[in-house]
Amino acid sequence: MSKKFLGGFYMALAASIWGGMYVVSKLVLTVVQPLLLVWLRYVVALIVLALIMIFTRQSWRVHGKDLPSILAIGIVGYVISIGAQFYGTKLSTAQMGAMITSATPAFMVVFGRIFLGERITLRRAVSAGLATIGVLMVVGIGGFNHSYQLGGFILVIAALTWALMSIFVKRVPRSYSQVTITMYSVLTATLVITPFVYEQWIHLSPGVFFHPVIWGGVLYLGVVSTAGAFFLWNKGLQWLDAGTGGLYFFFQPLIGTWLGWLILGERVGFTFWLGAFLILLGVSLVIKE
Repeated sequence: MSKKFLGGFYMALAASIWGGMYVVSKLVLTVVQPLLLVWLRYVVALIVLALIMIFTRQSWRVHGKDLPSILAIGIVGYVISIGAQFYGTKLSTAQMGAMITSATPAFMVVFGRIFLGERITLRRAVSAGLATIGVLMVVGIGGFNHSYQLGGFILVIAALTWALMSIFVKRVPRSYSQVTITMYSVLTATLVITPFVYEQWIHLSPGVFFHPVIWGGVLYLGVVSTAGAFFLWNKGLQWLDAGTGGLYFFFQPLIGTWLGWLILGERVGFTFWLGAFLILLGVSLVIKE
């Protein structure tokens, strides 16, 4: 199995996990504040990643020249982008959040060209176009109130910074274990967020975590969607161009909408299935290339 095919599989799996994360977050956010939930998932992820590094005897060493890129992954991607995604969605709608953050692959193509000199081929352009149209059909178009403008602006920041974070991942040498890179990046994000969650933490009822839905959701967010999915995304990016890899991000709104229909009983019409077909068609063009 080629590394490019495996890299695409890793990134598609990571994006699919993040799609499921929206359903879990919707349940947990009813009792836990957004920033505190981000902090909790990072703390759980740190414990898991540290244990993996200990038991697999990963190297903890990072060269000084590579430290700025690793710190940038944590601050730009895991603090600014994830934080903006939570707050932007809170100020707007889930559909608007999915629509705007799905512009990330297009930004990745542009940044890949500007910062890494990657070619924008006709096949990639057509693929991105088909997948973008598919996402618009999946999440719905229009109907947004002017009061959502601030939320929309914050969501654009989330999409831009996640694409920029992926460029920093490409700048880290492949000689490093992705477990090491992911752990140090998550550690950076945790340290940055910690001073801002104290007040939310002291006002949280301890009995919350005895509810199986809440502690199960926090474990899923920390172990699966953070430690697991961040590792898979970064690993996949090692083997693919940023522009190509970004197209697998379209699986996030696709899976998120499907799970919302399956688990939460949200309505899904014909346009969802047509949009899903266009997303898969767009991604298949990149796989064929």
